[in-house]
Amino acid sequence: MQNPFVSQIAQLEEKIAQNEQLLNDPILGELAKQELESLQTQKQMLEDAASEITQAHQESKGGVSDLTKSNAILEIRAGAGGDEAKIWANDLLRMYVRFTELTNFKLEYLDDLVIKLKGKTELNNEVFYPFELFKYESGVHRVQRVPVTESQGRIHTSTASVAILPEIHQSAVEIRDEDLTWQFMRAGGAGGQSVNKTSSAVRLTHEPSGLVVTSSRERKQAQNRQIALELLRAQLWEIEEEKKATKLGAARSVIGRAMRAEKIRTYNYPQNRVTDHRINVSWHNLENIINGDLTKMLLEIREKLTAETDQTE
Repeated sequence: MQNPFVSQIAQLEEKIAQNEQLLNDPILGELAKQELESLQTQKQMLEDAASEITQAHQESKGGVSDLTKSNAILEIRAGAGGDEAKIWANDLLRMYVRFTELTNFKLEYLDDLVIKLKGKTELNNEVFYPFELFKYESGVHRVQRVPVTESQGRIHTSTASVAILPEIHQSAVEIRDEDLTWQFMRAGGAGGQSVNKTSSAVRLTHEPSGLVVTSSRERKQAQNRQIALELLRAQLWEIEEEKKATKLGAARSVIGRAMRAEKIRTYNYPQNRVTDHRINVSWHNLENIINGDLTKMLLEIREKLTAETDQTE
């Protein structure tokens, strides 16, 4: 961004040079000294203002790119398809978990279908952080296959939505205590008696936005409270990013309504094919992909979508 005060600073520098030449003048020297101090103060003020404007511009333009080194929160929700959709959601989670096991990323479970990816990894001689690598996985993933519960061999279509959010520092999103409603309950499922017998599970409602997040993975309520706040902070950040995108005419839906028609990718088992509909590319190694072999697909999608984004900016 060009300094908006270039011409004004140049004029001040010219006046400063003129007054410096008069400093040794027996008559005008004292006046020149006073004027010089005023001019230098004005120049410093303009330079500081220009620096602040440039920094603000860089932050607004590079706000997302500044998050490229961020950890990522990955949340999966079952969509259309009933029980098969729930199975598919868990299959997707397993796919991403297997990928982290094949790389140097570290994984932390935040809830049953919510994980945090941390650290960094090297793929094809390039270092990646979780959010910059996974951010294009956000959207609806559709599967076409014969469910194990299908006795007549019919192909079913189910969906699950994936949301990828950066880990947002607590200072970046203000959350007021008076806007929060906390509920505590006993956690169900596996985890031992200490989980099931204490009110460690948390449901957090953010009243202004209506967002509701839950956390029940940890045994201690305090840990689940922190996780719930972290999830809420990331979702509030995403809402603000959506508002900015809408104003720029580039509105998008990250999770969507998890319906069949709103898809970014289809996993077709009968044809052993995975197709990403945003770039119209297919890969014919579905089984390997489902088992975590995502490197080629992730990098190709990232390269093409990043190029498209650069062209529109």
